[in-house]
Amino acid sequence: MVIGITHLQPIVAIAAGILILIIPRLLNIIVAIYLIFVGVMGLGLIR
Repeated sequence: MVIGITHLQPIVAIAAGILILIIPRLLNIIVAIYLIFVGVMGLGLIR
């Protein structure tokens, strides 16, 4: 099975949701990392 970016995003979202439920203080960090990652992907710096 090949895992592409289309498969990776839902897996990351589920993992982040579980971590937020366990440790609510992680919400700020997870959201910040996600936004930075999406921004870098949008600029085309990572393919």
